[in-house]
Amino acid sequence: MRETAELIERAIEARERAYAPYSGFMVGAALECSDGEVYTGCNIENAAYSPSNCAERTAIFKAVSEGRKDFRRIALVGGKKGEMVAPAPCGMCLQVMAEFCRADEFEVILARSTEEYEVKKLAELLPFRFSL
Repeated sequence: MRETAELIERAIEARERAYAPYSGFMVGAALECSDGEVYTGCNIENAAYSPSNCAERTAIFKAVSEGRKDFRRIALVGGKKGEMVAPAPCGMCLQVMAEFCRADEFEVILARSTEEYEVKKLAELLPFRFSL
């Protein structure tokens, strides 16, 4: 398993690639697989808003499209230019996580920096997830 700080650093790097001309709120995600491989993602906005994609889903969809479905944890960072906040995933992202992750084991790292972060289990963030 990677050091938490290293995973957060990868999310910070991904945040720099965000396309957020409308909200100005840039988010980066770093998704760690069970073998330590990391897939990153950033938010990608669209003028029509609905076609926008969050950083978490970008990372997850990127990994799934490469055949991966064995996720351990995800680190998230975000904020407008010049600031850093610990963004909580939206409901849609939480539900996508629930599709591919064991809610009682999967960790969501909400980070402001490599030193200031909070770790939550997916089950804490989405206690009443939908599943078939």
